[in-house]
Amino acid sequence: SALALLVLVASGVAALALLPRPPVNHLCTAPNNRTGFLCDDRVTCVPASWVCDGVSNCRNGEDEQEQLCGDLPHSLPGYLVFYCSNPRSWVYADQRCDGMNDCGDCSDETWSSAACPPCGQEWWSCSPVHFQFCSCIPRRLCRDGIQHCLGWSDEFLC
Repeated sequence: SALALLVLVASGVAALALLPRPPVNHLCTAPNNRTGFLCDDRVTCVPASWVCDGVSNCRNGEDEQEQLCGDLPHSLPGYLVFYCSNPRSWVYADQRCDGMNDCGDCSDETWSSAACPPCGQEWWSCSPVHFQFCSCIPRRLCRDGIQHCLGWSDEFLC
């Protein structure tokens, strides 16, 4: 009877192992309050743009696994991706609202789909003359003798 009980318990444990497991949530907040990917150690939070970059940032390399990186961006969880106004273009979620024109048309910085806050303290609001910026320039570029804003506000007002 003890053997029968042991077989019954073992078969119950085996049946539980076959049940589908709920998906693990890997969403986390990386440095600078940006979207990140939580490693299996449940401690390390990798910035979204470091996922599938060819460098293992998680101890077990789960940020570079084929099932995650096999068909970019479709294989990535939605929270790691931002689709630009051009449906064929995308950027990592942590590149949205970072002040840089990553989409090429500023849709990751200024359009309603990006929902970016106004320029932060480290930024100056203006119409930039350089393709690299959208509606703000880094304040470190102010008063450097080079025009970064239409109207030269970065040199005279900033």
